[in-house]
Amino acid sequence: MTRDDALALDAADPLSGFRERFVLPDGVLYLDGNSLGALPKAVAARLDAVVRAEWGESLIRGWNDHGWIEAPARIGAKIARLIGAEPHEVAAADSTSINLFKLAAGAAALRPGRTTILSEPGNFPTDLYMLQGLERFLDGRVQVKTVPADEIAAAIDEDTAAVVLTHVHYKSGRRHDMAAITAAAHAKGALALWDLSHSTGVLKVDLNGCGADLAVGCGYKYLNGGPGAPAFLFVAERHQAAIQTPLTGWMGHAEPFVFDDLYRPAPGVRRQLCGTPPILGLAALECALEVLLEADLGAIEAKAAALGDLFIAEVEARCGDAGLALVSPRDGRARGGHVSFAHPDDGYAMVQALIAEGVIGDFRAPDVLRFGFSPLYLRYVDVWDSAHKLAEIVAARRWDQPEFKRRASVT
Repeated sequence: MTRDDALALDAADPLSGFRERFVLPDGVLYLDGNSLGALPKAVAARLDAVVRAEWGESLIRGWNDHGWIEAPARIGAKIARLIGAEPHEVAAADSTSINLFKLAAGAAALRPGRTTILSEPGNFPTDLYMLQGLERFLDGRVQVKTVPADEIAAAIDEDTAAVVLTHVHYKSGRRHDMAAITAAAHAKGALALWDLSHSTGVLKVDLNGCGADLAVGCGYKYLNGGPGAPAFLFVAERHQAAIQTPLTGWMGHAEPFVFDDLYRPAPGVRRQLCGTPPILGLAALECALEVLLEADLGAIEAKAAALGDLFIAEVEARCGDAGLALVSPRDGRARGGHVSFAHPDDGYAMVQALIAEGVIGDFRAPDVLRFGFSPLYLRYVDVWDSAHKLAEIVAARRWDQPEFKRRASVT
């Protein structure tokens, strides 16, 4: 493909108008929206209004006057539209890690007597860490077992309480077959808990269509909610009356402002709430969601696949001797919104050299260069230019400098 071909694709792109609604610094090609989404322009004004007018003028009256107390449910209902859920099945709250712990513990309690939670090696570390913490929390009554991705369905048995997987793998971008694995879990009486952190907002997720039981996800990647944005959780309606949470906070109480000494769970998904809603973070997330909800998810998913296809083709055509090996599925239908290449020795330095020249991707140990394609603000020409800049850097070995090899705290 020529650069003019890429420009022609941008001219015909039905999503092209969304780019102007994001803050994108001059001279930067941003291929890391799968890690932290770009700032929607409307968010700054919204936060200013919340801080100055709502908090500043209403003070504590804001909980009633400005709907702060309803924010987890209201924003959850908006996220539900992106993941194939009903409005009352989703709440925006806490972090992905905390939500995963709550729902994994709840899943284990829903399947008493079963002793295994099944996942895969190489799943996102916080998911595995939280499951390992749950093992200790339950004094070993439930054990985490990991098996390779292509063996998961066969490994589910009558001792499996839950299968806990990330829908799109954080490193490779490989997409699990949610419907098939959920069906395999149900066939053995197990539950399916999905981490949607790398798929919500970039793929057409259909939790209820797939029969999923539980799910979690984050707000700061493709949802563009800002660094550390509140996460969300999903509990299928059929489980809401029975599922228990190990974190029985006051916002999950049936009547928080009665101030009972004894906990009584709220009805529905609200019992999964813990502490006071973080209003500033939720306001930023809600404003960002309003932009995303205007777009067609089918068009977003199709463009993400096309951008990834273009990047793979250009990198392989122009970096053939650089030692880069494709880690992600070649078929865009089997990927999420990012593409990864591995380099056995110098992947980190290559990413740092790219960042120094205005192309922002990221690195995942031990050897993966990772590039995200956020369809609302990334253009085909940006992807074409990024691949060619990578080719220039590796051809001239511009990455081979001491400053590019020193590891930063965040990679």
